[in-house]
Amino acid sequence: MQQRYRIRTNGHFRYVYRKGRHASGKLFRVHYAKARRLQVGFSVGRQVGNAVTRNLVKRRLREAFRSLMPLMTNGSYVITANPAAATASYRELRSDMAVQLTRLGVLREMRI
Repeated sequence: MQQRYRIRTNGHFRYVYRKGRHASGKLFRVHYAKARRLQVGFSVGRQVGNAVTRNLVKRRLREAFRSLMPLMTNGSYVITANPAAATASYRELRSDMAVQLTRLGVLREMRI
């Protein structure tokens, strides 16, 4: 995913947490706030596992998000992983992400 789509500052993360809506699932929670352009940030805490596991989860989440980007409305998204995401496959992460984004009403059409 390109740098222009990433949320990098702590203030931006806090803004999305405070002002946005969220949808929770078994594997992660998606926060969404309206914005002019599409941006995303990922948060994977130590409860998920060691550094290797956390990085694997982040890579899978980034790829799942990237595959759904053409179907999404503009806005700021923050995805926070739960410990169950460490054992989930890419397909499970992607389908759960599609479900959470549909719940938020930001996915235009659903293709899994």
